[in-house]
Amino acid sequence: MIHPVLLCGGSGTRLWPLSRKSFPKQFTRLIGEESLFQASARRLSGEGFAAPLVITGSDYRFIVTEQLQAAGVDPGTVLIEPEGRNTAPAVLAAALHLAQTDPSALMLVAPSDHVVPDAAAFRAAVRAGETAARAGRIVTFGIRPTRAETGYGWLELTGPAADGVPVDLARFVEKPKRDAAEAMLASGNFLWNAGIFLFTAGTMIDAFATHAPGLLPPVRAAVDAARPDLGFLRLEETAWKGAEAISIDYAVMERAGNLVAVPFGAGWSDLGGWDAVATEMAADARGNALGGNAVAIDCDNTLLRAEDGDVELVGIGLKDIIAIATGDAVLVADRSRAQDVKRAVEVLQAKGAKQAEAFPRDHRPWGWFETLALSDRFQVKRIVVKPGAALSLQSHMHRSEHWIVVNGTARVTVDDSVHLVTENQSVYIPLGAKHRMENPGKVPMVLIEVQTGAYLGEDDIIRYEDIYSRGQGAKG
Repeated sequence: MIHPVLLCGGSGTRLWPLSRKSFPKQFTRLIGEESLFQASARRLSGEGFAAPLVITGSDYRFIVTEQLQAAGVDPGTVLIEPEGRNTAPAVLAAALHLAQTDPSALMLVAPSDHVVPDAAAFRAAVRAGETAARAGRIVTFGIRPTRAETGYGWLELTGPAADGVPVDLARFVEKPKRDAAEAMLASGNFLWNAGIFLFTAGTMIDAFATHAPGLLPPVRAAVDAARPDLGFLRLEETAWKGAEAISIDYAVMERAGNLVAVPFGAGWSDLGGWDAVATEMAADARGNALGGNAVAIDCDNTLLRAEDGDVELVGIGLKDIIAIATGDAVLVADRSRAQDVKRAVEVLQAKGAKQAEAFPRDHRPWGWFETLALSDRFQVKRIVVKPGAALSLQSHMHRSEHWIVVNGTARVTVDDSVHLVTENQSVYIPLGAKHRMENPGKVPMVLIEVQTGAYLGEDDIIRYEDIYSRGQGAKG
């Protein structure tokens, strides 16, 4: 049995404005009708695979379980990182957790934001590396290069190898300059480093003991003191913060001598930039890739995506341009500068723009809300509550609220009063009142909320009861 370990904590800044910290690229539908995370979970499921172990942050825990359920994949353990510490502590935590019950557990570690069109071919490549992994080797899956890519790390093999045939790994190569990438492409003995690994839990723990022993005490303490939280397992915060933030490549892989590579040539992309997304999309005769309500007039080699159903995006006479429009932000860039999009996020963060990290639509375990209008002393929101879901019992110190139900029925608590509010009815929530809304029905409940007050921030909330066991703060 292979235990998939899905790394699910990145923010994907190179795909801004569609990928943001509040809802990063692995959860979005960039290619196809399901998210990258859902596609990854489905690809690593079925015969021979255990339920996935997911490592993610607290803000994403309910998104993870909701998307797995929608994809028809039963989740295994969901480990919650108190904060991001890069991939090495995450992988070690997964290995230590699995080793508690089976030190020989076979782990397949994979990012959750890659595209692999041929899932069956990838599973066959995994099976090809299984014998070596069970024998104590660390198996990495290298991608057959199709171009002299400078944005990826590379793997040098000890000799030529056919797809699916394991071969010893000579060395890791950092992201190369153009001339070096062209030479590696021509040699035939190099692969792209996909960051996907297969090994036993015991093998990886031994590798950390040899090459990164300083990580073992804090990560082991964080795993040993992890506490259940609903269906999740929270790593202990203080010990976790003592772990060095370092990638698995730097901590272990580039130092280990027991690595073997399995070449894979059936198609792969890490969607590391909008140029990569354009390559994976269908294009017209002039090389234009279009998404949503986008129209190209006399354009060439251009990516146009309108990510909001109310936005029409029209390009005229463009060449080698990326244009991405959401409801609150627009990106326009030369296609050759796709890797620089992360700089836009840095600039927006520096000026305090909320678009740097947050979307107008904010996902919560009970549903979602979005701001329709915002001024100094009022805010208008649309709130959608899933069937059977409930917001926390809460109060606010700085605002009162008016709720108008526009679809479905809400069960509303205001202090000691509990009553049903149906479509076209409204209720007033005075400042300081304890209140809660629930959806007792079988269809999503939609209401319009009008807030008035001196401060309208999401952190103006005191929770008294919460079925999702969140703490205080904007999201808990």
